[in-house]
Amino acid sequence: MPKRTPAAAATAALLLVIVTGCGDTGGSSASSGGGTLTVFAAASLTETFTSLGKDFEAAHPGVKVRFNFGGSSSLARQITQGAPADVFAAASPATMKTVTDAGDAAGPPQVFTRNRLVIAVPAKDPGKVGAITDLSRPGLKIVLCAEQVPCGAAAKKALGAAGVTVKPASQEQDVRAVLTKVRLGEADAGLVYRTDAKAAGTQVKGIEFPESAKAINDYPIARVAKAPRPALAKEFIALVLGAQGRDALARAGFEAP
Repeated sequence: MPKRTPAAAATAALLLVIVTGCGDTGGSSASSGGGTLTVFAAASLTETFTSLGKDFEAAHPGVKVRFNFGGSSSLARQITQGAPADVFAAASPATMKTVTDAGDAAGPPQVFTRNRLVIAVPAKDPGKVGAITDLSRPGLKIVLCAEQVPCGAAAKKALGAAGVTVKPASQEQDVRAVLTKVRLGEADAGLVYRTDAKAAGTQVKGIEFPESAKAINDYPIARVAKAPRPALAKEFIALVLGAQGRDALARAGFEAP
């Protein structure tokens, strides 16, 4: 075998460096070399996931977590249309199914938490709402999520279970839009998740009602099949599913799955 020259050896070493340094190979975060992790998540997860994202960044120097919060149905549609995302956390199995049916989820989704509805009213409660049956009272301005959004589908189930018919003044594309209208006094009441009413603090009062038990939403999470950063995606999902994630979700008012 001919002896390798110093120049040939240097060239081979350089090629090895280039090959081993290319891309995210799905290994640990130490080998991922930082970068941006993109998480698509239901609007109701805004505070909890933002906090977990900061914890994740602190544990992964050089990594930036970028969130896209919104209605789950809209987020699912964006993913199936090719939007670059690493992780998808939906507010219902039905919206996650849109992604899995399109082959855009890497492996089966895992349910990580649950949420239920409350009646949200402005702090001073000008409409004097005290029960789910009040939402059908003439003269009240009620806002709901659109039915294709998980909070809207849950509202339809809960209202049906209570035997209440509501003609909403508007139907919003995510739960935070409903909450905002209530908080600003643009509506007398709306149906939002318990966690959203809690996040609004003293600006909104959340009224529990028994029929909400008929419309509890499971929240699934999955790695996107074409995730640009698959290794980081796996680690973020592990954080959400682990003790730290469970504690953060419980503090926000979510329920264990």
